[in-house]
Amino acid sequence: MLRKIPLALVGLIVGSILTVTGFYAYAVGNSTLNLAGFFYGIPLLLGGLALKAAELKPIPFAEVTPPDVIALRNEKATDTQNQLIKDVTRYRYGQEAHLDEALQRIGLSPTDDERPILTKIKEANINDNYALILIFDSPLITLEQWQEKQEKITKFFGPNISVDIAKKDDNFIELALISA
Repeated sequence: MLRKIPLALVGLIVGSILTVTGFYAYAVGNSTLNLAGFFYGIPLLLGGLALKAAELKPIPFAEVTPPDVIALRNEKATDTQNQLIKDVTRYRYGQEAHLDEALQRIGLSPTDDERPILTKIKEANINDNYALILIFDSPLITLEQWQEKQEKITKFFGPNISVDIAKKDDNFIELALISA
């Protein structure tokens, strides 16, 4: 639940309340509350604004995960798959895009403009194995370029994972990370 609340929003709300309280206390002559409002409220408000500017929103699920796939995840998912779900479904700060560093290391992000953008994720049962499917908007990186990097992707995302790459629609690539 707390992962769904953006830290920037907390900073903005608390900072705004303290700053307004500080101005009110100044107007009525309460110097102690005035100082607390100014010394804590304004920095929190500015910090909240800075975080909001650097905020990366969570990636949504493409569809609701069925209970049998959740049971399969609990039984067969690798640590990497679990970590990926946690990382991309929460607010991030100071990153350009989800998995930007991973894509760069694999060689699928030559420039920021060409980088594929993770748009959705979904979970599935593929041949009685748990699969985490990452859906990328990839207009400038072709399916062939993705397939050339398949071995590197498999090594990058760790042991006990196989990779399946498919093209969906015009610009969308589905990268399935399947537990072995």
